[in-house]
Amino acid sequence: MQNKPDHISQADWDSVDSPPLTDEQLASMRPAREVLPTAFWKALEEGRVGRPKADAPKKAVTIRLDPDLLHAFKATGAGWQTRINAILRQHMPK
Repeated sequence: MQNKPDHISQADWDSVDSPPLTDEQLASMRPAREVLPTAFWKALEEGRVGRPKADAPKKAVTIRLDPDLLHAFKATGAGWQTRINAILRQHMPK
């Protein structure tokens, strides 16, 4: 655990998830070009960052659902929208 520098109040120190780096820590850091892979820099230069473009990107829509139905799906955890999509696909008119 890191010791709190004198110039930072305890309240400020406790209010952040990541306390500021010390001068010693900053001095010991290696440059990003030494640490990150060459492919990262190439993709960045080419503007290829983030997810690859989907062939058929999903569309954002507004839909009204009964509260109990929505609660039940959200209670299943992350990915509940994907599960609703799969169920609707199973029942999609042919």
